Amino acid sequence: MAGEPGSAHNDDLRLAESLRAGDVIALTEVYDAYAPFIYDYCHGLLRDRVEAAGALRNCVIAAREHAGRLAEPDRLRGWLYAIARKECMRRRDSPNRHVGQEAPEAEDDLSAEQLARREERRLLAHSALTALSGRQREAIDLSIRHELDEVDLAGIFGIPLEETLGLVERSRLDLDAAIRASLIAQNHWKDCPSVAALTESWPLAPQTATSLVRHVASCPVCTELRTPPLPADRLLSVLPIAAIPADLRLDVLTAATAEDRAGNRRAIAAWTEPFDEYGWPLPYEPTPARAKDRGTGGRRRGPLIGAVAAAVAAIVVLAGAFAAFGGESEPGAAGTPPAAAGSSGDPGDPSAPAEPTPTDPSPSVSATSPSPSKSPSESPSPSKSPSKTPTTRPPSQPVTHAPPPPKAGHLAVSGCSMGNDDSCAVTVRAVGGPVNWRVTGTSGGVSAHGSGHLAAGQTATVSASRPDEWCWSSKSGSVSFAPGGSASVRYC
Repeated sequence: MAGEPGSAHNDDLRLAESLRAGDVIALTEVYDAYAPFIYDYCHGLLRDRVEAAGALRNCVIAAREHAGRLAEPDRLRGWLYAIARKECMRRRDSPNRHVGQEAPEAEDDLSAEQLARREERRLLAHSALTALSGRQREAIDLSIRHELDEVDLAGIFGIPLEETLGLVERSRLDLDAAIRASLIAQNHWKDCPSVAALTESWPLAPQTATSLVRHVASCPVCTELRTPPLPADRLLSVLPIAAIPADLRLDVLTAATAEDRAGNRRAIAAWTEPFDEYGWPLPYEPTPARAKDRGTGGRRRGPLIGAVAAAVAAIVVLAGAFAAFGGESEPGAAGTPPAAAGSSGDPGDPSAPAEPTPTDPSPSVSATSPSPSKSPSESPSPSKSPSKTPTTRPPSQPVTHAPPPPKAGHLAVSGCSMGNDDSCAVTVRAVGGPVNWRVTGTSGGVSAHGSGHLAAGQTATVSASRPDEWCWSSKSGSVSFAPGGSASVRYC
């Protein structure tokens, strides 16, 4: 991430103990240290600024209510992420979830040349990350950008530590291979006809990225090509960071401490239950019955030092067993290129019926509201093969072929006029087929951000804003999009 998590990064023990004692100052310190990073993580899972703000608020409330459960207070930061993830999965499962308002990007003081270079690197990062599964992308995001270790990830995902170590190891190896393949596609596509055929559009689509990685690994020509070293942490450092709303701090701290909201806090705290024997929330389950049946089985991590040592040894001995890890298929949902960055995977089925819950008030948030973006998510683990083979061969079935993928469409954009207002809505529409789109640049002082996926005929809007200055005469700018198109924006 851009910057360290804050002064509390190495002070979890003190903050956890203070939270247990009901210290309001400690709650403020926790927010100031971790809220911007947890908000970015929640936004990566939910792709909506209002939902991300609500998830962060409920995370802080639940942390204060359940602080006494945490058996390892020095792991407060990872525990907060685990609470946040469970709340995000609950919100993703809700039929009443808010959609369509992606958060603006945290601003950086970069020159035009630096911005252009960053955009180019982001496209490369998108092409590499899209070759990974949703769970792999989320593991990479948490371990590299958010600097959480495997023990924290085991608690966040609710999986055994041995499985977590395998997930992280496999994800890093697959990302390194995807980065190299993307660099070849970017810089050496002329050297291999197969690469040129695979990479006619940029950035790469998920299926194309996966095919490219497989090709590069087996192609004699590509094997001999040299690419510059590009560490994963350096590449991921260019991914967007969702800007936390400035007025959210007061809203969250008030909701977590006001005497007249005690009943609401108890309801929010109940959503985080049940917990395992270490005080970490068990993964979200769509129905109470599934949560009850799951219990705490398979979640025990044992003494941390011994468990880490044993798991590392297991990885060394069973390296071959993890070779095929992370082969999950992708159901459609956001990510970022750099939602990417913060992509996500839900152990539950987002299409399952929503669990009845108390009314969930959303905080008031003031921020620019670009259009929605589709967020990456993972699919359930592949089902196990039958353990027995029938003795009688079933009658042969007619061979069927999967229908061809829908033909990609093109993007149609419509400009807007603000008059004396601060912003207006640019409309984007998919014509002739589905379109993955994103804002690639602006001119004339206009600001706009956004990306997403549109089915054929669907539309979305992008909020374009003007500079905060007096209007002396009519002015104009533009918003540019990929895969093509530019919208004119007038103001004053």
